Amino acid sequence: DRPSPSPYTGPEVKDAETIERMRVAGRIAANAMAAAASVIAPGVTTDEVDRFGHEYLLDHGAYPSTLGYKGFPKSLCTSVNHVVCHGIPGDRKLKSGDIVNIDVTVIKDGFHGDSSRMFCIGAPSIQARRLVDTAYAAMWKGIRAVRPGARLGDIGQAIQEFTERHHYSVVREFCGHGIGRQFHEEPQVLHYGRAGTGALLEPGMIFT
Repeated sequence: DRPSPSPYTGPEVKDAETIERMRVAGRIAANAMAAAASVIAPGVTTDEVDRFGHEYLLDHGAYPSTLGYKGFPKSLCTSVNHVVCHGIPGDRKLKSGDIVNIDVTVIKDGFHGDSSRMFCIGAPSIQARRLVDTAYAAMWKGIRAVRPGARLGDIGQAIQEFTERHHYSVVREFCGHGIGRQFHEEPQVLHYGRAGTGALLEPGMIFT
């Protein structure tokens, strides 16, 4: 996720070689997420989770894209409970009932891979579990709208309609984004919108 837009230059269509190299970066990001998840437990600090993910990346020939990005001081984002995104790891200890989003972005051989996932610590409240489950289902509504010939607005509308039907609202200050040689590229992928509007999706576009 990223705040506010840069001037729109249009989505980049990647060639087969680029896509394959991005698959490698994406796989490392996913595996780093699994490594970080393995230490998530009550009493563990978000800094410890960050350190575990950081070491995994270095051990696998990658580097955390977030570390030093616009002054960000850590390798992962750890957003606990009410924090929407981009939470900074620190000495806060996770406790039973917390929900935490871990966001891992890596750079490997000049290409970025980005992964984000929610975790429940112990037994969360009914409200927290419902929020997590609804957000997860909304994400899949958006993913299923992605196909050649669709438009970005189709993704936004699918997510927004599902979310609002379940009595939630979409956070509009942040959005998905293109990714490749740059951490954040066009297009912006809004999680709300109107079907039939926005950039036309073509094979070779890559975005979160």
